[in-house]
Amino acid sequence: MRLDDERESSNFEVQDGRGGGFGGGVGGGLGLLLPLIGSRFGCGGIVVVLIILAVMGVNPLSLLGGGGGPVQQDASVSRDASRLSDVQHWSLKVLGSTERVWGQVFAQAGRQYQPTVLSFYAQSGSSGCGAAQSAMGPFYCPNDQKVYLDTDFFTELRQRFGAPGDFAQAYVIAHEVGHHVQDLEGTLGQVNQRQRAVSEEEGNALQVKVELQADCYAGVWAKRTGLMEPGDLEEGMKAAQAIGDDTLQKAAGRRPVPESFTHGTSEQRMEWLRRGLDSGDPAQCDTFKGS
Repeated sequence: MRLDDERESSNFEVQDGRGGGFGGGVGGGLGLLLPLIGSRFGCGGIVVVLIILAVMGVNPLSLLGGGGGPVQQDASVSRDASRLSDVQHWSLKVLGSTERVWGQVFAQAGRQYQPTVLSFYAQSGSSGCGAAQSAMGPFYCPNDQKVYLDTDFFTELRQRFGAPGDFAQAYVIAHEVGHHVQDLEGTLGQVNQRQRAVSEEEGNALQVKVELQADCYAGVWAKRTGLMEPGDLEEGMKAAQAIGDDTLQKAAGRRPVPESFTHGTSEQRMEWLRRGLDSGDPAQCDTFKGS
C-alpha cells in the first residue's frame, strides 16, 4: 500500500505493560475476557484464540456469561509519539486512512464519524473489556471503543499463518475498525441483545454475520483509500483464507464443525472482503439481510 504520504492518526496510546494481566486467577481472567472473545474479537483475535479453545474442546460462546462491564484500566499509558516504533507509526498511518475514509462515508450520510483509539501494548495490558493478552491477537472493545494491538502479531501472521505483506497487516487493523463502525451504527449492541435470547448455535450464526460484515467494511476501506498497489488484493485474499474457521479448526487437528463457527469459512471471508473491495459501498455489506 502507498502509505508514505498518509497522515498518521493522533488517536493512540501506548501501554507500558505493568497493568492488566489476568488477576484473580485464570478463571477470573477468562470471566472478563470471554464476553469479548465470544462476540467482539476480530480478524486477528480468532487466529490464536480459536486454536487454543479448539484444542481445549471449548466453544467461545458456550462460556459467555457476566463480567462484560467496564474494567478499571491500571496500566500506565503514554501518548508520546516519540516512543513509537516504526511498525507503530505505520499502523497509525493505516488508522489515519480509516479515519479519512469513514469520515467521508459518515459525512455523506449526514453524520460525523467518531474515530476509535488504537491502544498499543506488548505481551499484556488492560482494556475496558478485561485483560489484553498478546495470545488474543488484535481486538476491538466496545466498552471503551478502542482497538487493542500487539504489533508482534504481524510477525505471527506472516510466519505462522503464511499471510505476508503490508496489505494483510492493514486488513487486520481495518477489520477491527470495521467493528468500531458497527458499534457506532448500533449493530454490535443489537446483535449482542439477540444473542442473549437464542441458542448457542443461533448465536454463533449471528456472530459470523458480524465478522463477515467487518471483513466487507475492510474491503470498502481498501477500495476507497486509493492506496492499493499490485499484489495487495492477493495479500488480502491470502490473509482472509488463513483465518477462516474451517481452516483454523483443521490446523488445530479437528474436523470442522460449522455449528461452532463464529467468523465464517475461508471462502466466506474472502467473498465478503472482495465484495467490499469491488463495490466500495458499505450498503453492499449487509450480511444480516433476510435474517
